[in-house]
Amino acid sequence: MAAHKPVEWVQAVVNRFDEQLPIKAGQQNTHTKVSTEHNKECLINISKYKFSLVISGLTNILKNVNNMRIFGETAEKNLYLSQLIILDTLEKCLAGQPKDTMRLDETMLVKQLLPEICHFIHTYREGNQHAAELRNSASGVLFSLSCNNFNAVFSRISTRLQELTVCSEDNADVHDIELLQYISVDCSKLKRLLQETVFKFKALKKVAQLAVINSLEKAFWNWVENYPDEFTKLYQTPQTDMADCAEKLFDLVDGFAESTKRKAAVWPLQIILLVLCPEIIQDIAKDVVEETKMNKKLFLDNLRKALAGHSGSRQLTESAAIACVKLCKASTYINWEDNSVIFLLVQSMVVDLKNLLFNPSKPFSRGNQNADVDLMIDCLVSCFRINPHNNQHFKICLAQNSPSTFHYVLVNSLHRIITNSALDWWPKIDAVYCHSMELRSMFSETLHKAIQGCGAHPAIRMTPSLTFKEKMTSLKFKEKPTDMETRSYKFLLLSLVKLIHADPKLLLCNPRKQGPETQGSTAELITGLVQLVPQSSMPDIAQEAMEALLVLHQLDSIDLWNPDAPIETFWEISSQMLFYICKKLTSHQMLSSTEILKWLREILICRNKFLLKNKQSDRSSCHFLFLYDVSGGGTSQISLDHEEMIRCTPGATLRKGKGNSSIESAAGCSGTPICRQAQTKLEVALYMFLWSPDIEAVLVAMSCFRHLCEEADIRCGVDEVSVHNFLPNYNTFMEFASVSNMMSTGRAALQKRVMALLRRIEHPTAGNTEAWEDTHAKWEQATKLILNYPKTKMEDGQVTESLHKTIVKRRMSHVSGGGSIDLSDTDSLQEWINMTGFLCALGGVCLQHRSNAGLATYSPPMGPVNERKGSMISMVSTEGNAETPVSKFIDRLLTLMVCNHEKVGLQIRTNIKDLVGLELSPALYPMLFNKLKNTISKFFDSQGQVLLTETNTQFVEQTIAIMKNLLDNHTEGSSEHLGQASIETMMLNLVRYVRVLGNLVHAIQIKTKLCQLVEVMMERRDDLSFCQEMKFRNKMVEYLTDWVMGTSNQATDEDVKCLTRDLDQASMEAVVSLLAGLPLQPEEGDGVELMEAKSQLFLKYFTLFMNLLNDCSEVEDESAQTGGRKRGMSRRLASLRHCTVLAMSNLLNANVDSGLMHSIGLGYHKDLQTRATFMEVLTKILQQGTEFDTLAETVLADRFERLVELVTMMGDQGELPIAMALANVVPCSQWDELARVLVTLFDSRHLLYQLLWNMFSKEVELADSMQTLFRGNSLASKIMTFCFKVYGATYLQKLLEPLLRTVITSSEWQHVSFEVDPTRLEPTESLEENQRSLLQMTEKFFHAIINSSSEFPPQLRSVCHCLYQATCHSLLNKATVKEKKENKKSVVSQRFPQNSIGAVGSAMFLRFINPAIVSPYEAGILDKKPPPRIERGLKLMSKILQSIANHVLFTKEEHMRPFNDFVKSNFDAARRFFLDIASDCPASDTVNHSLSFISDGNVLALHRLLWNNQEKIGQYLSSNRDHKAVGRRPFDKMATLLAYLGPPEHKPVADTHWSSLNLTSSKFEEFMTRHQVHEKEEFKALKTLNIFYQAGTSKAGNPVFYYIARRKRHQQRGSNSVSE
Repeated sequence: MAAHKPVEWVQAVVNRFDEQLPIKAGQQNTHTKVSTEHNKECLINISKYKFSLVISGLTNILKNVNNMRIFGETAEKNLYLSQLIILDTLEKCLAGQPKDTMRLDETMLVKQLLPEICHFIHTYREGNQHAAELRNSASGVLFSLSCNNFNAVFSRISTRLQELTVCSEDNADVHDIELLQYISVDCSKLKRLLQETVFKFKALKKVAQLAVINSLEKAFWNWVENYPDEFTKLYQTPQTDMADCAEKLFDLVDGFAESTKRKAAVWPLQIILLVLCPEIIQDIAKDVVEETKMNKKLFLDNLRKALAGHSGSRQLTESAAIACVKLCKASTYINWEDNSVIFLLVQSMVVDLKNLLFNPSKPFSRGNQNADVDLMIDCLVSCFRINPHNNQHFKICLAQNSPSTFHYVLVNSLHRIITNSALDWWPKIDAVYCHSMELRSMFSETLHKAIQGCGAHPAIRMTPSLTFKEKMTSLKFKEKPTDMETRSYKFLLLSLVKLIHADPKLLLCNPRKQGPETQGSTAELITGLVQLVPQSSMPDIAQEAMEALLVLHQLDSIDLWNPDAPIETFWEISSQMLFYICKKLTSHQMLSSTEILKWLREILICRNKFLLKNKQSDRSSCHFLFLYDVSGGGTSQISLDHEEMIRCTPGATLRKGKGNSSIESAAGCSGTPICRQAQTKLEVALYMFLWSPDIEAVLVAMSCFRHLCEEADIRCGVDEVSVHNFLPNYNTFMEFASVSNMMSTGRAALQKRVMALLRRIEHPTAGNTEAWEDTHAKWEQATKLILNYPKTKMEDGQVTESLHKTIVKRRMSHVSGGGSIDLSDTDSLQEWINMTGFLCALGGVCLQHRSNAGLATYSPPMGPVNERKGSMISMVSTEGNAETPVSKFIDRLLTLMVCNHEKVGLQIRTNIKDLVGLELSPALYPMLFNKLKNTISKFFDSQGQVLLTETNTQFVEQTIAIMKNLLDNHTEGSSEHLGQASIETMMLNLVRYVRVLGNLVHAIQIKTKLCQLVEVMMERRDDLSFCQEMKFRNKMVEYLTDWVMGTSNQATDEDVKCLTRDLDQASMEAVVSLLAGLPLQPEEGDGVELMEAKSQLFLKYFTLFMNLLNDCSEVEDESAQTGGRKRGMSRRLASLRHCTVLAMSNLLNANVDSGLMHSIGLGYHKDLQTRATFMEVLTKILQQGTEFDTLAETVLADRFERLVELVTMMGDQGELPIAMALANVVPCSQWDELARVLVTLFDSRHLLYQLLWNMFSKEVELADSMQTLFRGNSLASKIMTFCFKVYGATYLQKLLEPLLRTVITSSEWQHVSFEVDPTRLEPTESLEENQRSLLQMTEKFFHAIINSSSEFPPQLRSVCHCLYQATCHSLLNKATVKEKKENKKSVVSQRFPQNSIGAVGSAMFLRFINPAIVSPYEAGILDKKPPPRIERGLKLMSKILQSIANHVLFTKEEHMRPFNDFVKSNFDAARRFFLDIASDCPASDTVNHSLSFISDGNVLALHRLLWNNQEKIGQYLSSNRDHKAVGRRPFDKMATLLAYLGPPEHKPVADTHWSSLNLTSSKFEEFMTRHQVHEKEEFKALKTLNIFYQAGTSKAGNPVFYYIARRKRHQQRGSNSVSE
């Protein structure tokens, strides 16, 4: 279009520009601002090629806008902004005007545009806040217009001059004459103006003459300031024509100045005209002056006279001052070498001029302060440029007792000196660096007074430096400034901040000062500027302060902060600044917070540039760096250099030598480096901006994360550590930064992306925790305001509507503090929604920070001995820690799920449902599940009856929706947390509640949604936790099948019928998922045999499904006969039929044993449809791979075998999930039985060592010391005792029986007494003789024991080796870090008095040898009890042997101390014996597994233990399992097997499989061991045949055995084998 129809294309662009102006599009936001700027740039570029079209279009737009009628403050502001945009665009287009513009275009410009521009210049209203800016902008347009179109503008001015020569005095319109002040003038154009003025001056009316005089002077300065080189050349090469024009006009003006008033008016122009005549100035400087030039000389004399105050007229004195300042200013544009006369002229006046303008006791004033200030600034700047070393007037202006105007003049003069240095000979600002200290003091004092006048209480306490302080009176310091004074202080403060911005070195310079003093003065300066940033009452100053701070953070400026220690100073001061600003941002005390955040981003960029530049030298500042200890997920700080860290610890103030300016640190953080605090606060601020309703604020905050990561990259490079030690969440921060560069589709999509990233934050830090808690506090406050609306708004009458809306639109948090909120403003509610999502998404990581508060944890009974009680599960649920903020937040969310607020209740409920279901951090799932469960449980009374209310129903419906969203949404990390809390109870209660809702439309819809939830739940079955899954699923099937209506639905409304069919469909889909692999499990305690009960239950469901299929067929036939709407119903029925077939297939697949007999007859049914249906079901179960092995006679035995395999299953890391879970939940009263069962099972699988390793490791881990190992009645102790008993019986018999019989029967021991306790001696007994006897017997037994290592059973060697290794491993893990680093061999010895081998000996004697010695009859070694004296001796001997094993001497029992020498002398021998039996573990295949077969008694006991504790096992595995390590949860398999087997009391004995001799007595294993039956070939052959079964017992209590004869081939059957 641009190529073929340029006019139309340009017009389209112009129209788009017009439509997006604020006056038409409304108040601008970030997006519209960007769009407007884009359109502006587009028009500027087009104007280079289609100049006339663009200018014409813009002129028309400006004309239309100027003619618009507006009403209201907002419309007025939009009009003003639109005019500024148009004028700025015009100026830029005109500045780039092509040189080949046609004359016609020039005429058009003048005719159309010039009047509109003049409108702004002529209609200037004093005091109007917008008029001044509009006039300045319009003057810029006029200047650009006159650059290339001077003739047109000059013609207008010339015409007006001509008109003013003939008009009357009253009708004189001099507005066009004033255009001279704004047009672009070069030397030739100035001559034309002078010539035109000379030609018409006399004929002009007086008012016109004054206007010309005033405007020509401004035109002269336009020329000089825009073309200084031309003016300089005028003195190098005088131009006669210019001088002639100037001289003529001088004479004309001089003639005009008849009165004092006129002289005062013309003197400033006359001095300018003289300056244009270099030769005349030289001539009148001579002693003899020509007559024609006498009036010039006289003029100068009068000027000097008036300046000195001798004219007698104040008016002339003021005019003389103005003229002299103009002379001084003009002289600075002339090189001294070109004309020294003019400088002599200046010097003759400058002293009097300074005395007049800069007299503190008599300030110069003409009644127009702005004009006076401009005059003084011109004077000061000119004097500096003439002689920079004569700075007496500087000192006057710097003096504290000088008027504030002097300070203002000085500061603005310095600013002009810095910013305007067009000529080479003008001196630079460094000549003033010596006054840096005084300027800093002025800044400090002005800052204090300005803030004091605003009534603010600064967070940074500023104390004036000594330069000012000594000269102040205490009264003056304490008095609060008046409003006028405050205003002047603000103007001065703004100028000072601009001065810092212009040249930071001017206030940073510290000549001849030490490092601490330099750092202190820099800190004072920067803290002062930082304090200004949040000042909403001074927005201009705040903006300029940000610019100044940005300049101060440039590379060359930071080096000046403290040249002696730049790195340390940078960290301290910059971090203090960062901390303060972020603290203000997080408290939302800044209205322009988004702009401040943008500025903060630039600061971060500057910081990183400095760090990168000083990367190598940054090591010296390592005390400011901090690391996170992420090993345990915490945020503890690691000190890199303790002494240096202490140096940087911030107190209430900065280190600054004599100064004491400070930024107050965070309370309680005195031990933390300020840079740590700063980064924490920065993180907090960035996090909290993520929930802003302003998209730009969110994107800027996200982009700032990049610079945090860059800083971490730089610093980790310096310290050679991982970047994650500086930023634990580095990867997520980088993702935030990358998203900030992408174009967003809207704030909803952006917030969704933000929440997704927040959920990915893994490590809790001080920053994200504080951000969450601060946001939660604001969210709570906002929630209260929302719930109280509109009552709150009605009460808040102090806030005006316009201000209120302005604040609300910026940040809702501001109105939170003010106590009102406006829900008519969408940003308010949107911010609340964003906060809610933020808290949901980030809540999980904050939960980690609180040591997993609210997560389910399991407390095993295998704790220390003194704490061990019966088995009990300690689920630390959210109720136990209800005061945590996260818990409070979840509670609040649950209440808002049923919010019934009149205005926003629906929005709140909808958003809570979506946010909790879709955005909640997976780590909060367990807490949410528990709270939902507890809340829903309250919907039932004590008898279990439903408490039906509208609110409860609403909560249930919301819960269903949330749970479905949550389970449907496969959020990253959800699988890990879904199973940490069971949802069985909640789901059952939901169904129980929904069942009673009836069959109304809403109730049917809720039921349908609940069925859909059940289906999704089963899809996520592998991730969820079920304590009694089979029982739960059976109950759910029972409930949901009740909802299947079929043809029983008698509803007449077609819509209700459709809904009912939808419910049938949803119910059956849920039932299909529930029945997959589900063994039917009837209710317990009904007195019916298990298989019969299963069959009845199967028949119930199968009949229901068949009836439903018949219903579907009948309705389908009806639908086929009718058309229209019924076709949709037919499609529904087809889907329902498919689901029903699937349900039947799943039902039969999982219950072939109990169901096939009921269903097989359907294959021969007379109804063709029924037969076809059965064949379809049969086909499906065959396709599903149904195992018909369950119909075999050995099915029960096979299931028991699989149960044993499951319990003995071992994970990849050697863990035993089911066995250890069982060990942790079985009550201690059943530990003896459990020990027997576990040892038997695991030994039969050749896995005894793995069982012992797990048990012993846990026991050692929980032991407080070596002395407590295996001393209590723990499960590990009982397992060890059982192993010793079973595997060591023969060894003990062979070892101890000969020794004991010798002691009892030998004649030499017949009358020997072993009593060594003096209190128990008989009168005839000798203590020494008894001691010798006891020692002799003990020595005999001890040597027999330690010499029996070769006879020690290999199974017990495995036990001892396992105990030895487990002890070493656990104790090594308990050793300190220091011990590990030193790599000492005696690590264990250093922790406990004895080494780990001592644990082996101590346990072996305590649990194995000594019990047999003390009670030989009970141990089966002797046929009868030994005599009491022998028993006493054996008991005392066991004490001595135990002391040897324990490696300790007797201390408490005095009568045993005499044996200490014997005990001590045998320590080494005992140790060698223990090492011999524990050092090596025999290979598994070399060990005789005497328990390689399993008795029915143990299997039945295992079944009973698992059944009775399966719920506790599920809870234990839920809280402790590792999905990746264990794989598919073994608990699921166990639950399925137990469901098939049924409860223990239902176990039919007729089919029990016996795989060996069955003796339920505990001596069975001993019998098998003694006779070594397992080694006989006959036994092995019989075992492989699997022919024996046991059923019941005889009257005598002995087991009765059966065998299946058909399994034994006739030729192999023999009496021997049968008798076996």
